[in-house]
Amino acid sequence: MRLLSVKSLEVKEFSANVIPPYAILSHRWLGDDEEVILQDIELPVAKTKLGYEKLVKSCKQAEKDGVEYVWIDSCCIDKTSSAELSESINSMFRWYKEAVVCYAFLSDVPSDSTLEDDSPFAKSKWFTRGWTLQELIAPEHLRFYSQEWKPLGSKSHLSGVISRITGIDELTLRGRRELHLSSIAARMSWAAKRETTREEDRSYSLLGLFGVHLPLLYGEGGLILPGFFPR
Repeated sequence: MRLLSVKSLEVKEFSANVIPPYAILSHRWLGDDEEVILQDIELPVAKTKLGYEKLVKSCKQAEKDGVEYVWIDSCCIDKTSSAELSESINSMFRWYKEAVVCYAFLSDVPSDSTLEDDSPFAKSKWFTRGWTLQELIAPEHLRFYSQEWKPLGSKSHLSGVISRITGIDELTLRGRRELHLSSIAARMSWAAKRETTREEDRSYSLLGLFGVHLPLLYGEGGLILPGFFPR
């Protein structure tokens, strides 16, 4: 597992039995050309990309929280390796679950947003993406941040609001109900209106919610869940 040092902004690799405490970022991708990827994290080009700021802000917040490392998908996964990408996607739920804290960066929500049903917070695209479903549910501690990186509240304190937005029950959001106790239909309903850029990711983004491990088969298209997921 690769982690980003909050002090040096260097990516370091750790074996499974010596992974240090880490924070983790949940965010919407800006596009491959604007995210800081593993291959350019330590190059001058990294600072020219729009995604560099959220990388730095994530590290600064983690340092405030007393955490020395951050995991960010854009720069901690080598996406040129299909084997690594497959293993990473199958490990994603566990990585979010084991993080000390998750920072959910809402790039389309201003700091003065209210929590009303028609507010920028409630309408944030973060709540509509397929990958952010597991990133919302898996972490025990999750805090939301505005586009200016100001705190908006925690998952536990905002569970009622989030439940109305997502349809996920508060007990699950608060970690007071084990995920497997929610029916297959309920878990599928949480994902029903969420979108992914690639069609196959509608399935891959749900692997952790069902405790399923699958090899990645991009190019197949469509929803591949029925033949693999438990009934």
